[in-house]
Amino acid sequence: MSKQETQAEPSDLEKPQTEEKKEETPQEEATVPLTDGQKIAELEAQLAENRDLLLRKAAEFENFRKRMNQEKQSAIEFANQNLLLDLIPIIDDFERAIQSGENSTDYASFLEGIKMIEKRLISQLETKWGLKRFIAAGEIFDPNKHEALMMEKSSEVDEATVLEDFMKGYTLKERVIRAAKVKVLMPEA
Repeated sequence: MSKQETQAEPSDLEKPQTEEKKEETPQEEATVPLTDGQKIAELEAQLAENRDLLLRKAAEFENFRKRMNQEKQSAIEFANQNLLLDLIPIIDDFERAIQSGENSTDYASFLEGIKMIEKRLISQLETKWGLKRFIAAGEIFDPNKHEALMMEKSSEVDEATVLEDFMKGYTLKERVIRAAKVKVLMPEA
């Protein structure tokens, strides 16, 4: 090896080291400690930003809550709309029956028309809405389904038994919504 080659090598090694030092300099500048005033200003800026974000989120939540309450109220107000739309044609039938009854003396056909309207109403409420009426006469008295309006002692029964329906009871999807009003036969003691 010649002297020039040997000397060239150390100078080449020095150059990359100098470049590496230059690269480290920007990193060292980024880690320069902030003064207390700068730290306070930075923290105050973060605080203001977080406070603004919190206020925005609170306002968004309040708007969401109001919107949900309005939608809930609207759903409650119009919940029975479909039921009422099903009842309107039946009301129309009653109006036609009344008009027919005013102009005619054929009460048998008037009565038949009223019975047909009742059947249509009952059928629609049962099939589409789950409302069923039940007849209690002959059943064992159940205070969950029957409301006793009258009682009579009898030696013919061993348990309290419904003798007569004064008003039929109704269930809505297997839940009693109106108890049948009944006369009950009570066993003699």
